[in-house]
Amino acid sequence: MTPLLLLVFGVAPVTAVGTDLLFAGLTKIVASQVHHKAGLIDWQVVRRLWLGSLPASALTVFVIKQGWLALDVSSLKQIIGYAVLITALGMIAQAQLIALGQRLRLGDADQFKRLQMPLTVIAKLLLGFLVTLTSVGAGAVGAVMLAYLYPLRLTPSRLVATDIVHAVPLALFAGSGHMLVGNVDFELLAWLLLGSVPGVWLGAKISIRLPQHYLRLGLALVLATIGLKLTGLFL
Repeated sequence: MTPLLLLVFGVAPVTAVGTDLLFAGLTKIVASQVHHKAGLIDWQVVRRLWLGSLPASALTVFVIKQGWLALDVSSLKQIIGYAVLITALGMIAQAQLIALGQRLRLGDADQFKRLQMPLTVIAKLLLGFLVTLTSVGAGAVGAVMLAYLYPLRLTPSRLVATDIVHAVPLALFAGSGHMLVGNVDFELLAWLLLGSVPGVWLGAKISIRLPQHYLRLGLALVLATIGLKLTGLFL
């Protein structure tokens, strides 16, 4: 959404980030309720994720509010572009990372379990900073991290559900921080929410009829192109 607002609609980067964060948080609430009713959420993992991402988000918002991270428009667009590229690479390498996580988990289970908790918190610290600064990564990058860190515990459906629930307070918290700084366009947010209802319905209808591997690869290629465009590596 943020690259779309930047490249197509010409929204200022800070406004695109703040508005998209609130939009993402609000739309994920509905999905979270569905997953909760289905019993797919691993709440222990969610709490571990929040231990890292929410403090990082709070610190990032504080730094932005204090003006200690003064980024010009060009620099912020480049950072968003690199975040999108990281997301694309994560999606492309998802299967390999899952396989690596499974090998490590099965090869030395005790060592893997000892490192699992601190690595989860550290990974989400980095993700919390990235998401708050760019609004990019809460979905795809977060899912890849979970797939690597919990390769046996989380089935694909539980992974998606757990990642979505983790992203709700993160996006709302970060978006609220941007709102306090004045980086949210409420009229734009209303239009995005209005369009998301038929958009989600249409996307769900189409996605269930497409092979997930090719769908993920196609999305990754689109994101990579957008990332290259935002970073200036591809004109």
